[in-house]
Amino acid sequence: MNKYAVLVAGGSGSRMGSSLPKQFLHLQGKPILIHTLSAFKEAFEDIHILLVLPEAYIDYTREILEQNNFIHPVEFVIGGETRFHSVQNGLKQITGEGIVFVHDAVRCMITPTLIRRCFEQAVERGSAIPVIPMKDSVRALDGKEQHHAVDRASLCLVQTPQTFRSAVLLPAFECDYQVSFTDEATVVEASGNQVYLITGEDTNIKITSPVDMLIAEAYLDKRNS
Repeated sequence: MNKYAVLVAGGSGSRMGSSLPKQFLHLQGKPILIHTLSAFKEAFEDIHILLVLPEAYIDYTREILEQNNFIHPVEFVIGGETRFHSVQNGLKQITGEGIVFVHDAVRCMITPTLIRRCFEQAVERGSAIPVIPMKDSVRALDGKEQHHAVDRASLCLVQTPQTFRSAVLLPAFECDYQVSFTDEATVVEASGNQVYLITGEDTNIKITSPVDMLIAEAYLDKRNS
């Protein structure tokens, strides 16, 4: 079965306090992006990788891949105004039937094991949305001064790769953008399809701030020891 990975790398690096987009920052001597790409390549040697990023960084990214000896075909796609539009642009390059992974390129701690598990469930059930339990207490804000506690047992944190059969995902994205579209699962649900959860990984963090870099470094140290 065909396998497609749509990797969204549109971050600006502003929350990192860096002029360089965070997908290019280094963890243990390699750009974050290389860690992510390597995980998908290790999971499936035959995977089709579609890398969605700002047009201004396409040539720079080609250089990064060469410098790090990343030997695997990568198709570059120009990103859009929002994440939704960036994913939509990536999906437009897919024509055949198969399984599609949509993943945040800065979730560089993703493991081949989770990628394969998402694939297997998507084949069987049509989708696989990795989630992990909430660990902290949660409160909902009802107004400026009003709030109430929420049972954390009824909540979970959503990760990527959000994984679908192409026959489910591609038609769902043939729509106009809505503010409520916070991820691929919300788009698929809006199209009338149910999505199915799968247990994610605590280490599958999204790099958005300097403290995330420290956490990822610690995870990599433990993984490599």
